[in-house]
Amino acid sequence: MSFASCLTRIFAACFTLIIIAFAAPAFAMSEGCSGDCASCHSITLQEASGLLKEIGPVKDVKPAPVRGLYEITFEQGGKSGVAYLDYGKKHIIAGQVFDIASRQPVGGTAEQVKKERKERLDPATLSTDNALIMGNPKGKKKLFVFTDPECPYCAKAHVELKKLAALEPDLAIYIKLYPLKMHPKAYDKSRVILARNSLALLDKSFAGEQLPAASEQDARKPVDDTIKFAEANGIVSTPTLVLPDGRILVGYKEAKAVQELLR
Repeated sequence: MSFASCLTRIFAACFTLIIIAFAAPAFAMSEGCSGDCASCHSITLQEASGLLKEIGPVKDVKPAPVRGLYEITFEQGGKSGVAYLDYGKKHIIAGQVFDIASRQPVGGTAEQVKKERKERLDPATLSTDNALIMGNPKGKKKLFVFTDPECPYCAKAHVELKKLAALEPDLAIYIKLYPLKMHPKAYDKSRVILARNSLALLDKSFAGEQLPAASEQDARKPVDDTIKFAEANGIVSTPTLVLPDGRILVGYKEAKAVQELLR
């Protein structure tokens, strides 16, 4: 489940997305510190389960390959995924941890990526239903973007999408709202935004502004359908872009970089 389900939605990324930790933080060692972080910091499976009970059952916890983090293995809906918890036990990171030299994922992330990530999907399986449209609605080129209204990287990517729409007048950008479970308010926000078919409300969400409260008039099915599609097709984090030829791009990309890939 990178996070297949929760972590097809938490890993999983948003995350979503994707949030990447590149290097170990430089922790200052106090006098008498052995450098063995586990000797000063610990967490039990029971404690991790209590902290993260809203996300899903915790199956394993161990020191991460990056100093200052625990590697947490979750399960939800019969699928598993990996996330990272800081030593302060206040923040969870849904994403991939990469080694700078090899540019390859490390720890549990590596196995998770191998299991779940796809490089391409059949464009014919992508539906323009339940999507916000940016750019030219009649454009011959179609770009699909899976985004979470509370994801900070999605907010950055959204700015670049606006630039891209201006650069590519024949491009239709279909924004599929894919709320990650790590953002508990994102699901209802997605319902509200889609029910009103409002890019303006999505902008407000990215700006941290309050949205109208969700009601029974704001359907769940459009959001649920996007979540199901994403999970079934290995889309495990946000932002995720799907190019017209089906190539999948994970994470924040600048407008010019995406434009080159559209050629």
